[in-house]
Amino acid sequence: MVERIICVLIGYICGLLQTSYLYGKAKGIDIRNYGSGNAGTTNALRTLGAKAGAITFLGDCFKCVVAVMIVRMVFGGSHPELIKLLGLYASAGAILGHNFPFYLKFRGGKGIACTAGLLLSFDLRLTLVALVVFLIVFFTTHYVSLGSILVYVVFIAGLIFMGQTGQLNMEPARIYEMYTVAGLLAVLALYKHRANIVRLIHGNENKTYLKKKK
Repeated sequence: MVERIICVLIGYICGLLQTSYLYGKAKGIDIRNYGSGNAGTTNALRTLGAKAGAITFLGDCFKCVVAVMIVRMVFGGSHPELIKLLGLYASAGAILGHNFPFYLKFRGGKGIACTAGLLLSFDLRLTLVALVVFLIVFFTTHYVSLGSILVYVVFIAGLIFMGQTGQLNMEPARIYEMYTVAGLLAVLALYKHRANIVRLIHGNENKTYLKKKK
């Protein structure tokens, strides 16, 4: 249990690097006072442009990757059989740090770019499937929120498939623990997207374009 708590704390500390907030401050604004009020990739893209969106995505993605790398360095030798599970705890911590940064009164982002880092650290095949699904949904509907939600569907489905086919190389209790952590992260993502979901249902969700429509 101690190892898990340490991993969450490592992740949380890494997650506190609020890329869009820092980028906005460099431009003289608080990104949370513009657009959707969210300190994440989509709002950075809409408010500050494509460059800001790309930098925000990469920063938020790789802070999760860094958290997992630190955990692997710390626990890889002593707990090699649990490293995927501990990496998931680190990713969860990074998402919590991103969504709820204490120094910004717990007003952060929605954790999807961090989730991309989780996927990238966890399994490349799963990452590619999630990326393809997201891109297809985005370029056909221009709904970032819908693509983001479906990324979690892919993650949960892929994780369960890997666990049930023996690809995780862990005892059943640990595998089901991974399912639980992943499920809680999915619930958190749905909660953070609750307003988006309502708008999707009513057909008035905001669309996002990489280039401004003429």
